[in-house]
Amino acid sequence: MKIVHTKTVTARFLASCLPAVISLVAVGCGTGSSKGGDVDSTNPVLLDPKAEAMTETAPDQFRVRLETSSGNFVVEVDRDLAPHGADRFYNLVNNGFYDGCRFFRVVPNFIVQWGMHGDPKLVRTWYNASVLDDPVHISNERGTITFAKTNAPHSRTVQLFINLKDNPNLDGLKFAPFGRVVEGMDVVDAINPEYGEQPSQEMIAGDGNEYLNSEFPNLDYIKQAVVID
Repeated sequence: MKIVHTKTVTARFLASCLPAVISLVAVGCGTGSSKGGDVDSTNPVLLDPKAEAMTETAPDQFRVRLETSSGNFVVEVDRDLAPHGADRFYNLVNNGFYDGCRFFRVVPNFIVQWGMHGDPKLVRTWYNASVLDDPVHISNERGTITFAKTNAPHSRTVQLFINLKDNPNLDGLKFAPFGRVVEGMDVVDAINPEYGEQPSQEMIAGDGNEYLNSEFPNLDYIKQAVVID
């Protein structure tokens, strides 16, 4: 098992993990589709990762409801598990970063992956906006949520995945879960896997949701992600 690097534009966000590759890419997406769940990149805070609203300390515990085209599910975050990751997730959700994101890679019996924003300029903005690593305090069990990273130190940015089964092999690779699905795991299980790993991450980088909607119209997506307590 090793980190897989591709072209420079995506290398920082790629990682591979047994038994299948987790290509955890945080590269851009275009706007302007006819499908629901389009991105909204008008929030100026999203253009400044160092803005006060993007660097707040998260509550010790909080829940996020992800309203998706597959249904709704709720993630409970425990900041003690991975404080840097929890803070990043809290601020991205509060400022609408994940709204409109497609679940562009679904590997049954492994992971479901998202976090590629629909606007290329926001991808460029967040490309180097990494957070410090957190120790792994709990295993990557089924239902846990974890940030992507490469084998480089402090390489987590905006990409996320949920474990669809127990993946303890990810623990030794220092993937640090910061919460878990507490409601609606059946919804997560039902996220459309028909395209598997077909979407080209290079194409997503250039054309984003416009490309995904055109070539992979049945991808499930996040309508809205909100902190609910």
